[in-house]
Amino acid sequence: MVTLSTRLPPVIECRELVKAFGPRRVLNGVELVAAPGEWVTVIGANGAGKTTLLRILATLSRPTSGLVRILGLELKEASARIRRHIGFLSHQTLLYDDLTPEQNLRFYARMYELADSEERIRELLERLGLLQRRHEPVRTLSKGMQQRLALARAVLHRPAVLLLDEPYAGLDARSIQMVTTLLAEMAEQGHTILLTTHSAGLAPVVGGRVAVLERGRLHWEG
Repeated sequence: MVTLSTRLPPVIECRELVKAFGPRRVLNGVELVAAPGEWVTVIGANGAGKTTLLRILATLSRPTSGLVRILGLELKEASARIRRHIGFLSHQTLLYDDLTPEQNLRFYARMYELADSEERIRELLERLGLLQRRHEPVRTLSKGMQQRLALARAVLHRPAVLLLDEPYAGLDARSIQMVTTLLAEMAEQGHTILLTTHSAGLAPVVGGRVAVLERGRLHWEG
């Protein structure tokens, strides 16, 4: 996995990032720099602001103040360009329940205009243990299977930046290992990953740099 280097321009850069809802500051001066191929895990209790941070980076919410750059582009000036290079997994799977896993991924592949869509779809379904269920409606899949399929959707277009909000929610130990292996390979290939979790016990599993989000700030661990 690539470690942070001053010789590499940052893929994600936040300086004094503030997000306030009325008088309450959810993010209060967040400082974050991540290089190409770096995996950053943010740990925080429910309500700590993890989802807010990811939504800002995904261009779905505007910061109150501060500087945010993705791939060298300033968020407030180039959100549409930035969005093309992001894979975002939220608490909503963004899957169509009446479609099969294969049909869901084909739909998103058309949106991303993937040239090798059939090969890529089969690869991800196999890697994430969903190949045998590829022709069944999503509504018949377990929560863990739907979570893995949502991850496949997020990584389908090989985005430069992966923003994953609680990607291990609802997964058993085997699925956690499956997802972690895939993400580690993507990091090795140069994709930058920012992942959030409320479980401190997952930090040794996922690797990379670890920070705790508390009182609106990131506190970096060694």
